Order: sequence, then C-alpha cells, then structure tokens
Amino acid sequence: MSWGYKIILVFAVFASMIGYMVYRSFGTHFELVEPEYYESELKYQHVIEGTNRAYSLSTSPTIKQDGNDIVLQLPGEMKNAAVSGAVLFYCAYDSRKDKRINLQVDKNGRQSFGNVITPGVYNVKIDWRKGDEDYFSESQIKVY
Repeated sequence: MSWGYKIILVFAVFASMIGYMVYRSFGTHFELVEPEYYESELKYQHVIEGTNRAYSLSTSPTIKQDGNDIVLQLPGEMKNAAVSGAVLFYCAYDSRKDKRINLQVDKNGRQSFGNVITPGVYNVKIDWRKGDEDYFSESQIKVY
C-alpha cells in the first residue's frame, strides 16, 4: 500500500471518529441549573445577606441521614421560635429528583423529612426566616 492510500485511510478513520463523537454528543442529556436563572441572579443579594446572618449564629444548620429518615437541625437560636421558610433538595444531575419542602420545625428546631427524598447526591439549600431576619445555608448530603 502506497503512502497516499495510508493518508486517505488515516483521514477516513479520523473523520469517522469525529462523526461518531458528534452523533453521541447530540444524544447527551443536559439541564440548566435553574430554568429562571436570570431572575435568581437578580435576587442573589438576599442569599449573601442570609448567609452572613447564618454564619453569625452559634452553629450551622445540620442535615443528615438517620436510617431511612433525613433530619434537619436548625441552630440553637431557632428553638422555641416561629420559623418559616423552605428547604430545596437540588440534584445536579437529574432535575426530576429536586424537591422543595416547606419548613415545619418542632419546638427544638428540628424537622424530619421521612423517605420523600430518593437516593442521590443533593445540594441542600435552606432558606428560613425568624422574625424579620432572613437566613440562608447550603450544604451537601448523599442519600442512600
């Protein structure tokens, strides 16, 4: 085989590999982080201020898995207080697993979520309000 045919063969193999990669890339599923990301960015100052307030508390909110149950514990300052807000379980690789749950903490600042969260890795965004102050905290949990 002459060198001309070898060059054509190498080029054909290369072109077919590129074609295959383009074909596979069209089948890749991807999602935006948030459907309304522009509006979320405009409200980001709320997150910054809430995070700073949460850092000033004695402890950070904790979320952990206890058997089949997922438990949220707010800082001690939130005990016996009227707390409102929401918890977002954000799954980066599958938006169908995302859950937004309203806060309904007990007098000890604790809430149990039961088994409504499917297994996966979640960024947990806790946005809560006590009195006229807003708080925000973010952590990660792996649910089994």
